[in-house]
Amino acid sequence: MAHGGMIGKPPRKATGENRLSTVPKVRLYVEQPEEENWFVHVGHVTERGRWRTEPHAHPAYGQLIFVRQGRGVMNLEGRSVPFEGPCALLVPTECIHGLDYEIDVDRWVVTIEVSYLTQVNAKLHEFIVLWSSPRMIPFVHSAEVADEFHALIQRLKREAESGSVGQVAGTEALLTMLLLTAVRQARLDQSVNDAAPRPDVRLVERFRKLIEEHYRNNLPLKEYASMLAVSLVQLRAACAAAAGKSPTKMIHARIITEAKRELIFGDMSVEQIAFWLGFADAAYFTRFFRREVGQAPSQFRSEARR
Repeated sequence: MAHGGMIGKPPRKATGENRLSTVPKVRLYVEQPEEENWFVHVGHVTERGRWRTEPHAHPAYGQLIFVRQGRGVMNLEGRSVPFEGPCALLVPTECIHGLDYEIDVDRWVVTIEVSYLTQVNAKLHEFIVLWSSPRMIPFVHSAEVADEFHALIQRLKREAESGSVGQVAGTEALLTMLLLTAVRQARLDQSVNDAAPRPDVRLVERFRKLIEEHYRNNLPLKEYASMLAVSLVQLRAACAAAAGKSPTKMIHARIITEAKRELIFGDMSVEQIAFWLGFADAAYFTRFFRREVGQAPSQFRSEARR
C-alpha cells in the first residue's frame, strides 16, 4: 500500500518534539501500582453526581463500562452517543473517548490489558468483531440480562482480586462469559463469516498489530506478508474470512481513523496531518480522504467540530 510515492522528510512542525498537541494518552490508575502483573482490573463508582472527562485514549488497555444506573453522553471518536443505564459502553484500545455523566449513580469499569484481551478475543470470532469499534450496548429492555451482567462483573472483581488457587483460570472464564453476554446483547452484524477458522483469526490479529505499528510508514502489502511469513494470497484469504475486508482496506481504515482523530481533536493543519501520516503530497491525502470518507478533510473537520 502506498500513500502516494516515496516519502520525504515531514515538516518539522508535524514530527518529533515540534509536533503540535493531540489527544492525551492516559494510563490506568490502579490502587496498588506495585502489582505489575495484573491483567484485568475492575473498578466501582457510586453516587458521584455530575462528572466529566475530556477526550483521551488508553494506549494499552480496552475498557468495558457497565452503567447500572445513570445517564449521560459519551464522545466516541468525535460522535456524541447518549446513554442511559443499564447499558455497557465498549472502548477499544486507542479509541478516543470522553464521558459526560449527567447523573452517575452506579458504574463499573472493567479494564483489560491489551495483550491479554487479544488472547481472549482469539477464542471467538465474534469477540474480535465486538472490539472492532466502540459501541454502546443497551440493556434497557433486558432487565434480567442486566442483572446477570452485573452479577458477572461482581464475581469477576472478586476473582481478579482473590489471589486464590486457579485465579487466572477463574478470571479468564468469567471475563469470557462477560464478553459473550455483551456479544449476544449487542446483536452484532452476522454478515461476516462466523465460522472463520481460528488460524485465520490469529493471523488477522497479528496483521492488525503490524498495522498499528507501521500504518504511517507507507509499507507495501507484500512487506506485511513477509513479516507475517505468509503469501499475499494467504493474507488476503485470511482477512476476507476473519475480517470481511481486504488487507489494503484494513490499512486504509486505520489511516482514516487516525486522520479523523487529528482533524477533530488535534491542532495540526491538513498538510501537517498528511505528512504525519506518511503522505508525500497533501493533495493526494485530500483525494484519499475524500474517497474513503466522502468529504474533504477540511469539510470533515469543520462539521465534526461544529
